[in-house]
Amino acid sequence: MWLVVGFVGQGMFFMRFLLQWLSSEKKGRSVIPVAFWYFSFAGGLTLLAYAIYRQDPVFIIGQSTGAFIYARNLQLIARERRDKAALAAENDTAGPAGE
Repeated sequence: MWLVVGFVGQGMFFMRFLLQWLSSEKKGRSVIPVAFWYFSFAGGLTLLAYAIYRQDPVFIIGQSTGAFIYARNLQLIARERRDKAALAAENDTAGPAGE
């Protein structure tokens, strides 16, 4: 079962690179879609669970550090979206300029 967990985690981790590459090709420039961070976080946590099971300290440190960074990026993205939504709502209620 743990081998399956490890492969699932590795698959999610791979999907982030595939998604980033396809998104960049579509836009013709390097982009990092939000889903990249979700796949990074989910894959990182799954691989962390596998590393803990295997009792591999190098792998544990690497995946736990990565999971923290991925979670922080998702927090920053959520904050930016909330700020944009609040600004848009504020502009909608203000009415046209000069009124």
